[in-house]
Amino acid sequence: MKRTRLITLCFLALLPGPALAAFAERATVPAYDEETLAMACTVALTRAQAMVNALQAVSMARVAATDMLGRWDRLRSATQDIEGPAQLLANVSPDEKTRAAGEDCEQKINSFDTALLQNERLYARIKTTSPRGAAAIKMRKDILDAFDDTGVALPAEKRARMSAILDRLETIRQEFGRNIRNNKTRVTFTADEVKGLPQTYLDKAQRDEKGNFLLGFEYPEYVPFMANAESEDARRRYQFAYNNRGTPRNIELLTEVMQLRREMAGLFGLSSYAQFATRRRMVGDPQTVEKFLGEVKGAVRDVERREVAELTAFKAELQRKKPDEVTLNRWDVDFYQDKLRKARYSIDQEALRKYFPTDASFKWVMAVSSRLYGVRFVPVKVPVWHEDVQYFDVVDDSGGNSGGKIIGGIYLDPFPRPAKYSHAAAFGIRSSGRLAHRTPISVLVTNFNRTGLDHDELETLVHEFGHVMHGVLSNTEYASQGGTSVERDFVEAPSQMYEEWARRKESLSLLTQFCSPTCPAVDDDLLGRLSTARLYGAGLRYSRQHLYAAYDMATSGATSIEPLALWDTMEGETLLGHVAGTQFPGAFEHIISGYAAGYYGYMWSEVLALDMLSGYRDNLMDPAVGRRFRRTILAQGSQKPAAQMVREFLGREPSNAAFLAEITGTRTAAASSR
Repeated sequence: MKRTRLITLCFLALLPGPALAAFAERATVPAYDEETLAMACTVALTRAQAMVNALQAVSMARVAATDMLGRWDRLRSATQDIEGPAQLLANVSPDEKTRAAGEDCEQKINSFDTALLQNERLYARIKTTSPRGAAAIKMRKDILDAFDDTGVALPAEKRARMSAILDRLETIRQEFGRNIRNNKTRVTFTADEVKGLPQTYLDKAQRDEKGNFLLGFEYPEYVPFMANAESEDARRRYQFAYNNRGTPRNIELLTEVMQLRREMAGLFGLSSYAQFATRRRMVGDPQTVEKFLGEVKGAVRDVERREVAELTAFKAELQRKKPDEVTLNRWDVDFYQDKLRKARYSIDQEALRKYFPTDASFKWVMAVSSRLYGVRFVPVKVPVWHEDVQYFDVVDDSGGNSGGKIIGGIYLDPFPRPAKYSHAAAFGIRSSGRLAHRTPISVLVTNFNRTGLDHDELETLVHEFGHVMHGVLSNTEYASQGGTSVERDFVEAPSQMYEEWARRKESLSLLTQFCSPTCPAVDDDLLGRLSTARLYGAGLRYSRQHLYAAYDMATSGATSIEPLALWDTMEGETLLGHVAGTQFPGAFEHIISGYAAGYYGYMWSEVLALDMLSGYRDNLMDPAVGRRFRRTILAQGSQKPAAQMVREFLGREPSNAAFLAEITGTRTAAASSR
């Protein structure tokens, strides 16, 4: 997931009366170009600075009589109102100059935020407040933690160095992502090298004047190729290029990031960036992460070994050789797993696209969310940054005083295009806040095949839509606590939980309502085979997740290590070994952004996600449970600690039993219902 922060009420004073009235119900992402985005950024930050000046001018004697937390929240909303659109457009705008303007604005906001959170006068005033109520008390703590983490209490020289480090880290984050996003490399393959690919795939592929196929790094090109191309050498070349798409420059940037983060931790007297980052998360410290990762490795080790042996034997069988005469390589895994699933479970991911037409799948996930959470998605024509983008009002139908009211909005940006953010992500553009009467906005960015989704992609859609729902169903007192502002190692839990709706009959049976008679229904037989086939490969899959998380923690540790050499060693110790010359860390964008010393959070969150499914028992489509989940988890944002919310939903302490069954390939749908 990718998190951003918020949108545009700072220009309401410039709007005519009718437009102002419309904004009272619906906030949207402005149709910025390069010039208007740059101007909007300047105006927003000027306004925010004026709010800072007024807030720090409050005398200490009057702090108790002043709504300091409310005024702080309005100040943060003023910067969030421009930060959200800027970060979104930096990643999705078709115009290169607008993307650059977005990045420039992000950098200015980063500098503004650092100065804000190093402002000793504001810090003293927030510290003096004595709020009442759980949300306000948590709000005060979160603000003071942010001040402390930015170095407000450091000596002046260290505070200045902290500011310089944060500015540089933001510059690096932008360049690192840009080097991946803007990579225009096309890998050339002959007609013989694309044998095994579906004709529909080949018909859409770009070709050169000789008829060779030219393939880039978008998911709809890369993923099907690795699962279907019969040529082992072609798969090797493509995977090699894919893993090196941000290098060599990004390796240099990662090296600098590691040094800067270690220095930053040292400013606070901490031994490592991992110690700095985890102290604000559910785990509390790096030792808890290491213990958790050790448990994961211990659970999947034998499963991974068995799967590698099975795939090696399967490769040997297809090549009519003995197992000791063949080697299972990294570029073989997707191909032979797909072949084995077809042979053993009759599951062909490409053939599944007819079951999950893309447009119908989007309508389906909205219908599922509507039934569970008591909302409607109403399409509305608004200005958008690309013709593929759609906007929907989110209307509350759950009854009571809020029934029929617009509570937020979502954008869908579903298909790949040049220079667009290349993964799947939910951008939380604007969070809710009751005190400020703010409605939330989330943007779902994906890169799907236009015709249909395979089952893995359907799970991705549901996962990211879970983040969207977490954003737009937030109903917090303060906007600063809205949506996905929860602890980083909990933020994935509601979305990982939502993936189950792509696996169960009670939810999947609704899909044909949006494509029948052109798409077949997922019957019990197919559903059973999908479930069994999905669990196959858990050992290799979670072993890889363990490697990513362990590498992330190592790069955030106390020791100065060359990142590529570290990766070569750590990957080399796995069963499939290291592929010489590949430089995966140069494309590992998570550890440059908010998941640094936090990639373990995907699996940590999954423990909670799989356990929370037990609340639905044997009916995932139970609206009573869905609304309780909405009230207890989604609506709360970060105004309660994540651990407290989970306990309130479960009515007990969480258990890791379902997660251990998942990572060893033994979990069933029935197990998740008990």
